[in-house]
Amino acid sequence: MLVDNAVRGDSRVQKAAFSAAEAGWEVVLLGRGRAGQPETWQLGQAEVRLVPMVAPMAKHRRELRRVWQRGLLAYPPNGVAPYRQQQMTAWRADLRVREDQLRLAAATGRDDQRLRLQRQVLRAERAAAGVAQKWVSFRHWQLTQGQKARRNSTGPVSRLSTWFWEAVKGDGAWRRLEPGLWDYELAYGPVIDELRPDLIHANDYKMLGVGARATIRARAAGRDVKLVWDAHEFLPGLNPALAKGSWLRAQCAHEREYAPVADAVVTVSEALADLLVREHGLTERPAVVMNAPSVRGADAADPSGAALDLRARCGVDADTPLLAYSGGIAPVRGVDVMVDGLPQLPDVHIALVSVPPGRPTTPYIDKLLARAAELGVADRVHVLPYVGHNQVAQFLSAADAAVSPLHHLPNHEIALSNKFFEYSHARLPIVVSDVKTMAEMVRTTGQGEVFRAKDVDDYVRAVRAVLADPARYRAAYDRPGLLEEWTWEAQAKVLDGVYRRLVPGKAPALPSDDEARVLEVSA
Repeated sequence: MLVDNAVRGDSRVQKAAFSAAEAGWEVVLLGRGRAGQPETWQLGQAEVRLVPMVAPMAKHRRELRRVWQRGLLAYPPNGVAPYRQQQMTAWRADLRVREDQLRLAAATGRDDQRLRLQRQVLRAERAAAGVAQKWVSFRHWQLTQGQKARRNSTGPVSRLSTWFWEAVKGDGAWRRLEPGLWDYELAYGPVIDELRPDLIHANDYKMLGVGARATIRARAAGRDVKLVWDAHEFLPGLNPALAKGSWLRAQCAHEREYAPVADAVVTVSEALADLLVREHGLTERPAVVMNAPSVRGADAADPSGAALDLRARCGVDADTPLLAYSGGIAPVRGVDVMVDGLPQLPDVHIALVSVPPGRPTTPYIDKLLARAAELGVADRVHVLPYVGHNQVAQFLSAADAAVSPLHHLPNHEIALSNKFFEYSHARLPIVVSDVKTMAEMVRTTGQGEVFRAKDVDDYVRAVRAVLADPARYRAAYDRPGLLEEWTWEAQAKVLDGVYRRLVPGKAPALPSDDEARVLEVSA
């Protein structure tokens, strides 16, 4: 299995590796590690390895050139800018120590001419340091602004370059437009070749190329290797704010080049399966493996031994209305509506389970907290660290309701998210924005209320509705088979069926009562 991250924060990948190993497959999960720092650990019976990776090709050649036309006074991009900034910091630190030394000398009663001269010299040097700091900061600013403009360039020269390489190389243009994809190949490729796998499971678009090239090399060497592509999202539908310049066009070209190499495709929703068939002309419809949570017993405490008690961590009692949100926070996740709605919900608190344990909050979370302070509701906003992926539902179940306030983006419209299933297994009424697939599901099951994305007043209406009669919405989870279908254990059988169909001669033995069922699922 291949993934382009450090594994620990990717619940889908962890569950897939764990369940495949439990089903009898010998699983090695390769993730991205820091340069010079290989790591390995066991995930159940699966082995996880973080492959040390450097990324010198992640920067385009244009980012390594001087930015004359955008900043005549900018530092060259050779490392001198951070050196000069650090030099200025060291100079100011030295001045503070020397000022303290003069202050101590004066405290002893000494006030001779030499001491007065030293004070005058120090004042002049302090003024010089201030001017130098402004000069260095200005030149560094010109460098960073110029590099940013080049990185995200959509100007005529950049467009002409993109057009030229696409005309000359077609889908192979990614090699010139996004050469950083080779950094993954050069790190992961040799490790895959050494493992000599029978089956490669490539997660998402960056790993598709790595897995496809490893498959091609193995087949050229006479080994029968199968490739499964696990498409987590619709690449052409990514947030346009993250797809500036030629980046998205290059990634899409890379995906188109290697999608035909995959022997099977799996994805996260029926809607995304339809899009992949249309985009890549797939002859076989992708199998749908939803991002459902595992229902295996979870520890009641975190690794430090602290109890997993949501209300205790928020400092609220059982009678306080508490709304939960779990997952990463970014502008397009819409969490700002939860903060902006608090003045109209005077007794309500919100719990944002959104930061890695032991790490600081993100700049955007800090912005939300500042907004809460501005509104006078900071004491009702609680930012909490993540818990284990198999502990989320249990942890959140102490809330009164859960919120998924996504903005309208193509990938938000077509899938049921991890948090949707986690909220469901916590048996919480759900307040969701009107993104297509999730809103349709909530309306069908009756497990929550839908509000117009970004509309604070409509969000407040939906929250008031679920808090007024939570039992009505929780009753939706009593429908026979609903939550059983929304489990990773059920989804893992689909994935196992795909594996067995591709390499039937090397698949681990099945218990006899499971054999017919798995073969039926894979068909």
